[in-house]
Amino acid sequence: MRMNIIKLIILTGVFASYSSCSVQSNTVKTAPPKNTTKPNTSVTQPKEPVAVKPPVSPQNEENFRTTLPEVKREFRGAWIASVANINWPSRNNLTVDQQKAEAISMLDMLKDNNFNAVIFQIRPSADALYTSSIEPWSYFLTGQTGTAPYPNYDPLQFWIEESHKRGLELHVWLNPYRAHHSNGGTVNGHSMASKLSDIVVKLKNGMYWFDPANPRTQGHVSNVVKDIVKRYDIDAVHFDDYFYPYATYNRGADFPDNASWNEYLRNGGTLSRADWRRDNVNKFVERIYKEVHAEKNYVKFGISPFGIWKPGYPAGIVGSSQYDELYADAKLWLNKGWVDYFSPQLYWPIDAKGQGFEALLNWWKTENTMNRHVWPGLNTVEIKVADRPAEIKNQIEISRQILKNDAGEIHWSIAGLTKNPNMLPTLKNGPYKEKALVPKSPWIKAAPLQTPTLFITDNGNAVQAGWSTKNIGDVFQWILFTQYNGVWETEILTLDNLSKDIPKHKNGQKLNAVAIKAVDRLGNESDYTARKVK
Repeated sequence: MRMNIIKLIILTGVFASYSSCSVQSNTVKTAPPKNTTKPNTSVTQPKEPVAVKPPVSPQNEENFRTTLPEVKREFRGAWIASVANINWPSRNNLTVDQQKAEAISMLDMLKDNNFNAVIFQIRPSADALYTSSIEPWSYFLTGQTGTAPYPNYDPLQFWIEESHKRGLELHVWLNPYRAHHSNGGTVNGHSMASKLSDIVVKLKNGMYWFDPANPRTQGHVSNVVKDIVKRYDIDAVHFDDYFYPYATYNRGADFPDNASWNEYLRNGGTLSRADWRRDNVNKFVERIYKEVHAEKNYVKFGISPFGIWKPGYPAGIVGSSQYDELYADAKLWLNKGWVDYFSPQLYWPIDAKGQGFEALLNWWKTENTMNRHVWPGLNTVEIKVADRPAEIKNQIEISRQILKNDAGEIHWSIAGLTKNPNMLPTLKNGPYKEKALVPKSPWIKAAPLQTPTLFITDNGNAVQAGWSTKNIGDVFQWILFTQYNGVWETEILTLDNLSKDIPKHKNGQKLNAVAIKAVDRLGNESDYTARKVK
């Protein structure tokens, strides 16, 4: 990647620009010297142009109203797992420069293949891939729980900045209840399994788990989430399917929560043990949803539960029951609207007997009574079919048919996009041929964007269109419209693109007009400005 210098030239409402369009930069920045350095959480806006008097162009007065085409919308995300070094960093002994290079490579790949979101795991097991005063640095980042990267930098801040440069949303993925992973090295004095040992239990597979019923557990995780939302310029908080642990984690034995269960009974509790466990998780999910929006209303909250709520829902579905095993009443959360998006992990083939992809997605959609986003998780890594790229492509097409204008999906995981050499070409030449904006979230109130000003300068064989972020609002992207021989074309541009050279003739067709819109971080569009080109 390279950084071209943008020089936009403005004076008394007349604009001209004499530089080429800017693209993102992957220049490695010097890390802060101390772990206590707080990240910059404000949205980075491009620098405004320098005021120099340009030649007056009568085309600047050719403003008009028209009908612009709708821009394609679809959520296209990929999970990037840090636990056990599944995706990033690929090893826990990489240098900081190697970590950054891996991140840049992944983000460039997603941008170049028309994805628009990253779900990045920053808290795999009560640890941190970011600067935190609450939990220790992750073993999966540095090879030692509690040891900061050297030279010190903030991985999450780096991922946020580099994602946003590429027009990608950055969702922070946290595992709420896992306190220590069996692949996470030895439990040391920095680990939360040691520091909060009175509310943590050890499972028979070597993992440590917070007791979801303990109020201190809920308070601790709540503080972690609020701290992240407050300090970082993230787009969403994301939980996966691990609530109470899968039965295999404790070798079939019941979850060891006798102390909190007996305390509940002593205080007059009347629920059954299973309902009590589900109630603990329900209250926690509702709490997190409300607290995220109370801190920053525009930050979304998403959950990717196990794909089956209960066997028999819908008819013919068989398999594990998250309701009975994980004590996760995911159907209730969707019914109540305690999420902004819901990504059931539908990791089975289209023709799977007992776990049909289409039947499950249709059922989850019928449960979406509050009209939140339902975007299925796809098993892009290891779904058991002969032609995996064709299967994933077909699942995307089925999702579009079911979800209509609110389509989207998340790929498990980013490795699935690269392990099979045909996967990315199949997507890029098929369903992901065009860029797409994320679907809007109309239940989240946002301050409306102001209409951007558009300036046109004649450069001979081309015109240069320019615009500015000034006094518009919280802009995340731009939509540039160009009309040739009466037909509009659209292009989604990143925030730092403030000008564009547009040829007057293309494929034998003449440029008639140019228009511009701003887009906020929730996918809402501003009104447009359109100008005719003489």
